[in-house]
Amino acid sequence: MIRTILTHPGGAHKDELLAACVLAARSGAPIVRREPTEAELDDPTVAVLDVGGRHEPERNNFDHHHFPREHPPTCALSLVLEHLGLYEDARAHCDWLEPAERFDSRGPTRTAEWLGVPRRAISQLNSPIDVTLLRRFAQRDEVSPGEPLYEFMRYIGEDLLEFLRVVHERVAHVAANVERWELTQADARLTAVFLRRTDPLVDEPSNAVKAYVRAEGLEQTVAAIVYPDRRGDGYGIGRYEEHPELDFSRVESEPDVHFAHKSGFMCKTSASDPDRLRQLIQAAWRR
Repeated sequence: MIRTILTHPGGAHKDELLAACVLAARSGAPIVRREPTEAELDDPTVAVLDVGGRHEPERNNFDHHHFPREHPPTCALSLVLEHLGLYEDARAHCDWLEPAERFDSRGPTRTAEWLGVPRRAISQLNSPIDVTLLRRFAQRDEVSPGEPLYEFMRYIGEDLLEFLRVVHERVAHVAANVERWELTQADARLTAVFLRRTDPLVDEPSNAVKAYVRAEGLEQTVAAIVYPDRRGDGYGIGRYEEHPELDFSRVESEPDVHFAHKSGFMCKTSASDPDRLRQLIQAAWRR
């Protein structure tokens, strides 16, 4: 049982803060920000994050700073998720994790190069939510259960753990109720994934279908996803990963389309017949 979560003092970073969020959600233990003692490093009831020079999961020590330069990008959160058996799922379904690992272990300039964006883009994507949470965390020597900051951090950890818990259930549900459609136009081919409506309806149908596409390794194959509309009896149709040949604003005048986003990335229709849904995808297909 973890009785204390300990991380380094001074400036706070996203990796140890998120690692603390996860362990706060799991244990409800207070968070202390100072250098650990040798006794604490040897004590498995004290989880030591991002400090201490040891990676010993059996003792709940999670520091990566002593890893060699050529070690794959890793951060304190990576080590905690790996210890909990959640790392592979997080890497597969949380797009933000790998950039966070690279930012912490390689710095902003090399992370920007890896992403293929200007260095300034890293700071342009900063959120005031991130800035305030990190700043307030850095100002504290201890954060205890019941305090607003602690409870907000616990929410973050709970939501991440819950997402990783249900992602397998969602993928399994989609796999049992999905069809793959191969559409053709002249000499071109386009693949769509269609999720049948079930009772009860899977949570967040569009995200469930996207998780299925990733789990099946279809990211380079699928162009469109079709999923039950949570607000009605019809379906939503969207392009997967901004496929350039689909523009659903082209179907906004169709009588059974009650919403088509002006940017063309998705539409909502009252239609439920698979043949009609395929027709709408064909009509949105720019060739």
